[in-house]
Amino acid sequence: MTPCPTAIASARIERIGSEQEPLLVLDEAVTEPELLVEIAASASTFADAATGGDNFYPGRLAPAPLDYVGALSRALDPLIRGHYDLRGVAPWRASCNFALATLAPERLGLAQRIPHVDTVDPLQFAVLHYLCDPAFGGTAFYRHRSTGYETLTVDRLETYQSALDRELEAEPPQPGYIAGDTAQFALTHRTDCVFNRVIVYRSCLLHSGQISRPEALSVDPRKGRLTANIFLTYRPVRATP
Repeated sequence: MTPCPTAIASARIERIGSEQEPLLVLDEAVTEPELLVEIAASASTFADAATGGDNFYPGRLAPAPLDYVGALSRALDPLIRGHYDLRGVAPWRASCNFALATLAPERLGLAQRIPHVDTVDPLQFAVLHYLCDPAFGGTAFYRHRSTGYETLTVDRLETYQSALDRELEAEPPQPGYIAGDTAQFALTHRTDCVFNRVIVYRSCLLHSGQISRPEALSVDPRKGRLTANIFLTYRPVRATP
């Protein structure tokens, strides 16, 4: 038995930056969130996140319960459709992991010290469920200063990457987790970590975790910065002949 969604109707909308992308915020999102923490701690096998490619996660991952992922995804679907004006699409794929941030600041790679996107697909949505002490920090969103981009698309990617590569070569970021404005990026929005809060945003938004207490990061899900990270992807529905 896993927790069920409870607070979908109480979702509120915040707007991010100059592009005014919606951010869904739901507090007290599921029943018995402590049970998820116990499942992560006692019935899940964590492994270090793969490095390279598109994986920026600075820690360890473990599969989350499929019934929890399915129930939350189904409950969120009408909200996502309504607030993001999705038409002619259907849910295609949902993936989810428990995630534990564990990397010490000095061990972070370059890509983990700057904001990132999970994909340039505007039909993929990140669902982040906070299952940890609020002191660990929430999630922040950014604008790339020289291009003005807050979201990345296929059309924007080459311009963005070329500019960023030049900027990082000239002025690499300091070691450690990003914690606000930098030479290359401006903070546009921040969402606090609240236990049992769920946030939803397009995966193509430039964002980064706000790791407020790196010295307290732990491999123990009961003590560390535990979240459940779901990616929901939609695809256009083909018209029937």
